[in-house]
Amino acid sequence: MTSPHPRKRPQRRSETPRGPQQTTGLQQIRDTLPPAPEACTVAPAPRPAGDGVPPELLALLTHHCRRINAHLARAQHLQTLPGDDMRQWQRPVRYALTDALVHNHLLVGTPAAHLQRQALDADLPRRCLQSPDPDRYITGEAVQHLDGLTGAVPEEAAEPAWTAVGRRIARDGG
Repeated sequence: MTSPHPRKRPQRRSETPRGPQQTTGLQQIRDTLPPAPEACTVAPAPRPAGDGVPPELLALLTHHCRRINAHLARAQHLQTLPGDDMRQWQRPVRYALTDALVHNHLLVGTPAAHLQRQALDADLPRRCLQSPDPDRYITGEAVQHLDGLTGAVPEEAAEPAWTAVGRRIARDGG
C-alpha cells in the first residue's frame, strides 16, 4: 500500500535521458562564445566610490531590462497574429529578438566596463562575467555607454549615439 503523503512515496525515476543541468549548459555556452567584436580593455580611472551601488548602474539595469522585456513581449505577441506564412512572421520576430540581444549585450558589457574602470580586482570582472576572458562582453559601444552614464567627455567631435543614450539614462534615472 502506498502512502498518501508525497514524502513517503518512493521516488519515480524518469526513463527520459537528460542532458547537462541548465547551469552547466549555460556555462558551456558562455565558455564557447566568441569575444565581442573589437573587444577592449578599459583603462583604470577609479572614481571615489562608497559602499552603495552607483545610481547610474541601477538606472542602466532598469532601462535595459524594460527594453529587453518589451522586445521579447513583442516577439511573443507576434505568435498570436493570424496567418501562418513563415516569411511574414520571421522578419518582425527576428527584429524584436535581435533588438533585445543588443540591449542585453549593453546590459552585460557596460557594468563589466565599469568594473574594469574601477580597477578593484583584476579577477573580479572575470568572475562576475563567469568567463575566462574579462573582455568578452566589453565593446566600444559599452564603453561609450558607460561614458555617457558617468558624464565623461567624449574624445570625438560628435558624441557617439550610445554616449547620448547613457547620458539620458543617467539624467532620467532609467
